[in-house]
Amino acid sequence: MLDDAFATFHRSLAVAPDNADTIWNLALLQMLTGDFERGWLGREARWKAPSLGLAERGFSQARWLGDQPLEGKTILLHADEALGDSIQFARYASMVAAPGARVVLEVKPAVRRLLAGISGVADCIDRSSTPSRAFDLHCPLGSLPLAFGTRPDTIPFADGYLPAPSTERVKAWESRLGPRTRFRVGLVWSGDPGHKNDHNRSIALRALVPLLDCDVQFVSLQKGIRDEDRAFLAECSNIVDLTEQLTDFSETASLVSCLDLVISVDTSVVHLAGALGAPVWTMLPFNPDWRWLLDRDDSPWYRSMRLFRQPTRGDWGSVVDRVRRELDGMASAWQP
Repeated sequence: MLDDAFATFHRSLAVAPDNADTIWNLALLQMLTGDFERGWLGREARWKAPSLGLAERGFSQARWLGDQPLEGKTILLHADEALGDSIQFARYASMVAAPGARVVLEVKPAVRRLLAGISGVADCIDRSSTPSRAFDLHCPLGSLPLAFGTRPDTIPFADGYLPAPSTERVKAWESRLGPRTRFRVGLVWSGDPGHKNDHNRSIALRALVPLLDCDVQFVSLQKGIRDEDRAFLAECSNIVDLTEQLTDFSETASLVSCLDLVISVDTSVVHLAGALGAPVWTMLPFNPDWRWLLDRDDSPWYRSMRLFRQPTRGDWGSVVDRVRRELDGMASAWQP
């Protein structure tokens, strides 16, 4: 099937070699199969792909792709995709700063406080503040792996790169959770409903019912609870829901630091947990996003992550059953 897909894209490009949508989709397939060298280059077509609707920022400063010296320069690294992508690619900020650059990181408000503490970041702002900042060069966060020639075996900081949350914030969350008497597991079952692949990667809370009789204290990390899940969540006495107090990802990081494990579908929370070096199990659809590659249960992006894949399209039941078996073993072995 993959060979057929590659052949189709190459036939299309033979007819229309500059079609940005085709280049972009071929790049995703290349990334999925581990061909990062060509994939990162192809991903640069995202700015011209009509299906994505991304617009270049129009900065007068040059875009940096690893081809200019950085010493003594101020460089703006700006978010160009979703929150999870910002967390994933912010790891490169310290590498950009290493030659002597001053790094200004521009991200969405929800992750600004979280990412401000990454080594090498001199200033972390949101987009509204960018016009008032002076800088010499710029680079989209999603282009940094290309600038550094990243391959699956050279991904930096896979052990974690976010600073640990403050002791004060962690203690505050420990107090809210109460005494730790059981293995604690954070749960996320759905992502952004506006994401074009949401139907493929999100599930209903009811699909996790087989997990809920494990000897575990479950803690909801789910923001934006959907109407069909809200009533069921209210009935789940074994899920602690304090998400109204998760005002941004910095608070979520503090709560994650109080947990023994995070179990989630493919959302920004798995990037958060992985970037903290916290244990995280990611449940993936049969056709996963490019970053999770194929035929492996680990991730080169985050060493603390395990991947649980659908064996066939739409088979979340098998995924949940496998997670249940693994979780039972971990909960049984846990001691206060």
